[in-house]
Amino acid sequence: MSDPIKPGDRVKWNSSKGQVEGKVKKKLTQPIEVKGHHVAASVDHPEFLVESEKSGAQAAHKASALKKNPARKGDAS
Repeated sequence: MSDPIKPGDRVKWNSSKGQVEGKVKKKLTQPIEVKGHHVAASVDHPEFLVESEKSGAQAAHKASALKKNPARKGDAS
């Protein structure tokens, strides 16, 4: 089993425009609105707020949609 996703992790995910890389900003454990979209997060079914490295855009994704990306040289741990 892989390590759990947590805030600060570098991750990648698929979007309609291709693969995106970014960082996990926050673990969501209650319903919230992100960019006008309802995110049905809960303690039993958390989602993660991620931010794209290129555009700075934020989105919420389930852990199953995220893949850890190794830290790049010079990234703060």
